[in-house]
Amino acid sequence: MTSPDDASPAVPPADKPRPGDTYVQSFARGLSVIRSFSAKAPQQTLSEVAQRTGLTRAGARRILLTLEGLGYVESQGRQFRLTPKILDLGFAYLSSLPLWNLAEPVMEALVEQVKESSSAAVLEGADIVYVLRVPTHKIMSINLGIGSRLPAYCTSMGRTLLAGLPPDELDQRIDAMTLSARTPHTETDPQRLKGLIAQVRRQGWSLVSQELEEGLVSMSAPIRDRSGRSIAALNISGQVNRTPPAHMLEAFLPKLLEAADTISRLLQMKT
Repeated sequence: MTSPDDASPAVPPADKPRPGDTYVQSFARGLSVIRSFSAKAPQQTLSEVAQRTGLTRAGARRILLTLEGLGYVESQGRQFRLTPKILDLGFAYLSSLPLWNLAEPVMEALVEQVKESSSAAVLEGADIVYVLRVPTHKIMSINLGIGSRLPAYCTSMGRTLLAGLPPDELDQRIDAMTLSARTPHTETDPQRLKGLIAQVRRQGWSLVSQELEEGLVSMSAPIRDRSGRSIAALNISGQVNRTPPAHMLEAFLPKLLEAADTISRLLQMKT
């Protein structure tokens, strides 16, 4: 599994008028072109980029050639694709996070203890975005890395982060989500989902088994800033056949909570 989506969604048009004089439309159009590339559409023709972004062919062509001149895009025949230089934009954000340097050694120690993968993610809209990942060498059916996005409603880190939202904002976010059944185990009823998230808020951790993908189980806890706000989530993930939920809860929960608390304290000292 390389993406939570079955198809590459269209990128929201950058031509929608915005109030005020501070909105730079050409810059927004450039970002929409970059965002049109994905795991489902790693290479695109000019026409495909124009279609996905809502730009004219001429406008899409100018932006693609500009990005190519800057080294962020390369072309081969009629196909365009992003270059590794595009990672500089993401790593500029990651390197600015105190979380980046503080969490990694703690997560490495956690992975060494539990022999399962550990990741950290932040909430963005209806999704979680991976900002750190320490994998094991075990074969996983799901391929994730920094920058990967997954739906918040059916992941342990997503529910942990949703549990940190004010009630009104939580209701708004869930009401705006498309709660599709990714497996037979996925919770898709909004009210029951809100109940599960309320339970996460009370207990301080989340465990989700086979709701994102059959065979996968994950448990997470919040990383908090000085004010107590959940700014990220830390997880342990594995395969149900080797790490059943009951075993994960009994054997790994104390270690997970300790790691999340350690990262939180380090972050609070740093900031």
